[in-house]
Amino acid sequence: MSTSELPDIEVEAETELDEDDHLRPEFIRAVLDAVADGNDEEARSLVEPLHPADLADLFELTPGEQRAALARAVASLLDADVFAEMNDYVREDLIDALEPHEIADLAAELDTDDAVAMIEDMDEDEQRAVLRALDPDDRAAIEEALSYPEESAGRLMQRELIAVPEHWTVGDVITYLRGHEELTTDFWEIFVVDPAHRPVGTCALSWILRTPHWVPVADVMAREQTLIPVDMDQEEVALRFQKYALISAAVTDGGGRLVGMITVDDVVHIIQQEAGEDVLRLSGAGEGDINEPIRFTVRTRLTWLVVNLGTAMLAASVVSLFEGTIARFALLAVLMPIVSGMGGNAGTQTLAVVVRALATNQLTSSNTVRMIVREFRIAAANGLSLGVLIGAGTFLVFGNRDLSIVIALAMVINNLVAGLGGVIVPVTLDRFRIDPAVSSAVFVTTMTDVMGFFSFLGLATLWGLGA
Repeated sequence: MSTSELPDIEVEAETELDEDDHLRPEFIRAVLDAVADGNDEEARSLVEPLHPADLADLFELTPGEQRAALARAVASLLDADVFAEMNDYVREDLIDALEPHEIADLAAELDTDDAVAMIEDMDEDEQRAVLRALDPDDRAAIEEALSYPEESAGRLMQRELIAVPEHWTVGDVITYLRGHEELTTDFWEIFVVDPAHRPVGTCALSWILRTPHWVPVADVMAREQTLIPVDMDQEEVALRFQKYALISAAVTDGGGRLVGMITVDDVVHIIQQEAGEDVLRLSGAGEGDINEPIRFTVRTRLTWLVVNLGTAMLAASVVSLFEGTIARFALLAVLMPIVSGMGGNAGTQTLAVVVRALATNQLTSSNTVRMIVREFRIAAANGLSLGVLIGAGTFLVFGNRDLSIVIALAMVINNLVAGLGGVIVPVTLDRFRIDPAVSSAVFVTTMTDVMGFFSFLGLATLWGLGA
């Protein structure tokens, strides 16, 4: 393709996207209509100008029952880059429609980490069939990656990197890079290793290009570098990249030997994925992927809804203890949901802040007490403010001073419980190695519901309302 053709292609591709870089609905309809009419050539001509990421989006926006037909129509355009950009569930659907040798051909074109992401969720029999179809080097690399725990640095890393001995000169490095076409082309730094293949330093490409050929690599390399253990959890990897502003980092095995590297483009995906997971887990919504099969979504959500049903029954049992008080003073039934509801909202606010702080390592054992005191003060201030407002509002509406005092005090108490629970519950779960994003919300909302009803109705009984 000549360079003179490139601008035309760019203009053509831009017409398929709106101002937010999303595929236009009319473009998607045109492609799917062409596929439905059996006009594969027209469908390919429409799709061909798209960037691999946009082509992946096209499959994600296509209804599930039409994806196989679309894949057959544009099969010649479905290369490894498209599969690397594709949503996991959509990719699994398409992979199910491919033969093992076709999947192996795609995997051979990908970096190791992307190939592993494609293969790791397949059934064991399918995995073995695909691995048998790969050449020995690719098969060995992927099998090694699959031997590491899921969501670990070993799964995330790629083995295609540049490593040179420390006794080389800059000229030796440049000659090596130019003389080996099989080397990876996507790298930002060169790792320097000792005779045992342990990383001892790193050189940015800019240093190599700006340094005279005769200078030893050992004189220009940075000896301080962030090393990633191969079994480190991917969330911790992302935190290190974020903390130290890394572009790439060396991955080492148990013996300290260089076995791969992780690049920032993979970490950006992990940060987005982990952040989204935490938010969705707080609500019990599962993975929240709109491409997730309905049966998985129903199972996940229903599980947490059943748990919440149990906690609601617990709260209802507290209300039943004060059945006589409510019967004598019916206004309590009208107002008590306000106390529990506001407490639940306050608890959710605190919980969201604490879970995020735990996930980003802002909250550690050294500042936990300070965090508890801080949230207690915030809860006290919010509780007093809300107590005054609800107390004044209750008095204006119902003209009952005692009822106003009781609901104000209950609001203060429940906000304090919400503030303390929102910190203590996730911190405690984290200490026991239980994901606080998954379990905290159930405990905190149960506490605020139970204490909201108990404090309001208990105070009303002690105050003698309705007596």
